[in-house]
Amino acid sequence: MDQIQHKYLDIRGLKLHVAEIGKGPLVVVFLHGFPEIWYSWRYQMMAVANAGFRAIAPDFRGYGLSQTPPEPENASFIDLVHDLLAILDSFAITKVFLIGKDFGARPAYQFALLHPERVLGVITLGVPFMVSGPHAFPRNLLPEGFYMLRWQEPGRAEADFGRFNIKTVVRNIYILFSGSELPVAGKDEEIMDLVDPSTPLPSWFTDEDLTAYATLYEKSGFRLPLQVPYRSWLEELGITDPKAQVPALLVMGGKDYVLNFPGMEDYLKSGKVKDYVPDLEIIFLPEGTHFVQEQFPDQVNQLIIAFLNKHG
Repeated sequence: MDQIQHKYLDIRGLKLHVAEIGKGPLVVVFLHGFPEIWYSWRYQMMAVANAGFRAIAPDFRGYGLSQTPPEPENASFIDLVHDLLAILDSFAITKVFLIGKDFGARPAYQFALLHPERVLGVITLGVPFMVSGPHAFPRNLLPEGFYMLRWQEPGRAEADFGRFNIKTVVRNIYILFSGSELPVAGKDEEIMDLVDPSTPLPSWFTDEDLTAYATLYEKSGFRLPLQVPYRSWLEELGITDPKAQVPALLVMGGKDYVLNFPGMEDYLKSGKVKDYVPDLEIIFLPEGTHFVQEQFPDQVNQLIIAFLNKHG
């Protein structure tokens, strides 16, 4: 961890934080999810650097140590794609592997669709390629208290989270997202109410880890994270026939709650996802949760390095 270097880049009018390690000619860029941050890639960054690659993990705009734009409510997924392009250009990097976790899968694939000549391959954890736009979001199939629907309501998550300190909010979300059931609140409760205060952290997530996350979110708050991904989830990319023509790998935990999204398991196991990502390999880690890269770092690192070596 101490070998990981930190720097700030002037990217599209904002100072964005980037963590970096490794000197190899091939570059791997890690894109975090929520409630994650560059730190969620700590095991993978060390592993790929030791395997001879250069690892770069930015905090998205408005996350952690990266600057928040003046109007975070106007931020969108395409901002993350444009930021990524500018980061690569600032380093004079022409081609990369992209690894996205959770909602980080979307900008990874959007970048591959818009800039295929810059991408050697895409790995995603916990979330596959998904078509974007209102027509692709199964709102009518989701329970009314589903967490994404709740957090899409302006002001609702702010009021819910505001009852607790930031460390407790991050703790509760980590516990919720480590389960195998979709987080759904009842009519008279909020998402934070779903976690009993006595529930322990997952065994693979230490108090030190929680403190590291909380410290970073205390810096940024949740204004932009609620906008991207949740309140911008329905935005269109504007590509009529999205097909990512790059080598790809999806690693899913067998106990990941995302598998209980309506239609998700069939989408993966029927091969429908390959209509959009033809060169996709899918690997399930049977005991894995949504945080496979932290829960089973050695297994995930082996899968990542094998993919990089095969397609580098």
